[in-house]
Amino acid sequence: MKLLLAYYGDDFTGSTDVMEALQWAGPRTVLFLAPPTGEQLARFENLRAFGVAGWSRTMSVDEMETELRPVFEGLRESGAPIVHYKICSTFDSSPEVGNIGKALELGREVFGNHPVPVLVGAPVLGRYTVFGNLYARSGLDTEPYRLDRHPTMRQHPITPMDEADLRRVLQGQSRLSTALFDVLRLEDENPEARLDELLSLNPAALVFDVLRPAHLATIGPLIERMQPASAPLFAIGSSGMEYALTAGWEKSGRIASLRSHQGGRPEFAAVEQLLVMTGSCSPVNERQIDWALRNGFVGLALNPARLIDPETSEAEIAETIRKGLELAGKGASVILHSSRGPEDPRVTSTLAQYRKMGFSDLDLKLKNGRTLGPKLGRILKGMLEGRHFARAVVAGGDTSGYVARELGIVALEAIAPVAPGSPLCRMHAPGALDGMEIIFKGGQVGLKEIYETILKGTN
Repeated sequence: MKLLLAYYGDDFTGSTDVMEALQWAGPRTVLFLAPPTGEQLARFENLRAFGVAGWSRTMSVDEMETELRPVFEGLRESGAPIVHYKICSTFDSSPEVGNIGKALELGREVFGNHPVPVLVGAPVLGRYTVFGNLYARSGLDTEPYRLDRHPTMRQHPITPMDEADLRRVLQGQSRLSTALFDVLRLEDENPEARLDELLSLNPAALVFDVLRPAHLATIGPLIERMQPASAPLFAIGSSGMEYALTAGWEKSGRIASLRSHQGGRPEFAAVEQLLVMTGSCSPVNERQIDWALRNGFVGLALNPARLIDPETSEAEIAETIRKGLELAGKGASVILHSSRGPEDPRVTSTLAQYRKMGFSDLDLKLKNGRTLGPKLGRILKGMLEGRHFARAVVAGGDTSGYVARELGIVALEAIAPVAPGSPLCRMHAPGALDGMEIIFKGGQVGLKEIYETILKGTN
């Protein structure tokens, strides 16, 4: 089977989000932790799409240049007609960190100077773009907030968002021109003509509004219409990109010929015990931890300041594993947490330890996850090796990629939906962890009872 799409995710949990959007529609999709070889791709029969889980969301501009150029070149050579640079649906970025404008520039250099579609809204995730302005729910049970008034994003510790108009955000990150395919054009009787009018202006990027799920089936074919004749189409956006493409394939009747399997949204069974590692400071994750601890889970508070301190790190990791295994040995489902929310005093003490270690403001943005994440990964790996768990959860977009690499994961495949953007996955890894079930979820994703749902299953 020919590939339909290849993608690079700028953070780990967002990469699994794309995988599930395609997997439930029917095209088999596998997520790799490093650019796969042809031999690795060939191991997955009837593969229609693949991704590479990255972390450019927390990279400097120079680091993005080093990371992305060879990855984009490899994805170009894969033969996929669409190459997607997957970003967070809250457009997490700044001129200094995770610069999406830089990714736009690199993409045009590698794939050609053609207009790049930018689609960020994803109604299934509670993300909406209207007249270029991004709105997002804070968890699925709140009203949508304009991005610059969002309770989490306006005070995000790495990329605080003080602007909701995506065109203005991009203008602050790149000098390339940006146009808007707004909601009125989407609902025009001839959206193809409206697209051609905008493309005649040859913008570097074309931002698409999306307000309702019905808009996706219109946007998908418009994006495919933008593909140049002689090269893959380079696109930027959230998993809304895949939801739009699959909606278009459904509407046209093409989806049946593109499927590797039946598709649909499988249910999943309960497990006896769940292990959760969370490195998120999100208030959504705070509500989820609080609910779980009131409903039978047991918490183990981590000490991130000691974990990142070179003088205490090794002893703290070993002691945490010992305590965690002791709790798990009593049959409890355990949540290991580095924070209970943005007001947790551990946030302040960890920041003070970073300062003591000589971290500058920019270091804190670039190296926070890189420093703490591997420590959390070692703790989780020690517990998984010390006791059999059929299923585990990692929460926190900036944490997940580092934890996954500590676990030695080579690839992931989505096997059942849990919450939008957080599928239950099967690990492909060497050793005893091969075949284990795991969920990597963003800190802002899911309802308050999500951990109980993951424990008890859906069938």
